[in-house]
Amino acid sequence: MKSLNVILILISLSVLSVPSFSQHKMSIFLSNHTFSPGKTEIGDVHINSGENAVFRLKGKNAKRFMIRDNRLSIVEKHINQEVKWYDLTIQAKTPSSKVTETFRVVQDQFNRNKVIAHRGAFKNTGAAENSIASLQHAIRLGTQGSEFDVHMSVDSVLVINHDPTIQGLTIANTTAAQLGNLKLSSGENMPTLEAFLKAGLNQNTTKLVLEIKPTTNKTRALQLAQKVVAMVKELKAQAWIDYISFDYNICLEVQRQDPYARVAYLNGDKAPAVLASDKLWGFDYHFSVFQKNENWIEEAKQKGLTINAWTVNDEGMMKWFLDKKIDFITTNEPELLLKLVAR
Repeated sequence: MKSLNVILILISLSVLSVPSFSQHKMSIFLSNHTFSPGKTEIGDVHINSGENAVFRLKGKNAKRFMIRDNRLSIVEKHINQEVKWYDLTIQAKTPSSKVTETFRVVQDQFNRNKVIAHRGAFKNTGAAENSIASLQHAIRLGTQGSEFDVHMSVDSVLVINHDPTIQGLTIANTTAAQLGNLKLSSGENMPTLEAFLKAGLNQNTTKLVLEIKPTTNKTRALQLAQKVVAMVKELKAQAWIDYISFDYNICLEVQRQDPYARVAYLNGDKAPAVLASDKLWGFDYHFSVFQKNENWIEEAKQKGLTINAWTVNDEGMMKWFLDKKIDFITTNEPELLLKLVAR
């Protein structure tokens, strides 16, 4: 009878230990994916379940890092200016499950000049907008970020384009194979998100500002957001990516998929307090919205939101926003803005 009671207790404990997010596969999340000289602490490590986890470092770079009290740090002697990143494997073990994932922890040498190249640096370079070439030009210019737009084909492949249509084809109703055969104005093929990200992940100076475009309905919008975050994770690109969208549901879904994702809202119809209450990272509005609601700039700063204005191509307007000390300015004229910032 005593042994039977023990068995029943063990069964009860096993039932109680089921993750609270049991509908999702257990995953590991980092609150930060960068390190820098003079700062060994990187950030928090956690899982998407209500259980306590034991974390262990695995692989060839395990000895370069340590986890203590669920905080990830790099061993100081391994901060090498010549190393752009380390791939770090982390295992999380709970009473009911175990998962192992690999993250790219990047040396933070990202530019801090406020300049975001809108659809890449295309206007003065001869590159097509939203092309791999325009991204590469933005990186060579030394912009802080390069913005680009993501849609999903009818067969659920993520592709890069600003408008929902291209050359008379609606992207949401067209296969990836058909889209991949299209030529941009420069002769370059229309890129997939996978190819685009891979082209941008060989450096650690320019962030990749990923706009998830609105789509035909809410269900498809959430699927689009989920696929984008999954690809960013698959390519270990979290250190590079800032997410933006006009669709508030997409912004919230990105956060659900990755609670530490940097997500900014574009549509201009919500006060800073609303974004802050939903724990968004950024307040990213057309310049005219800031002109009409100048007090929102200070309010956003007080709420801890990053501030970006788009699309600012006029020199006088650039100076106005620089005087306001906002965080970023998105422009089709990155060369001009870089000159103003350097003065």
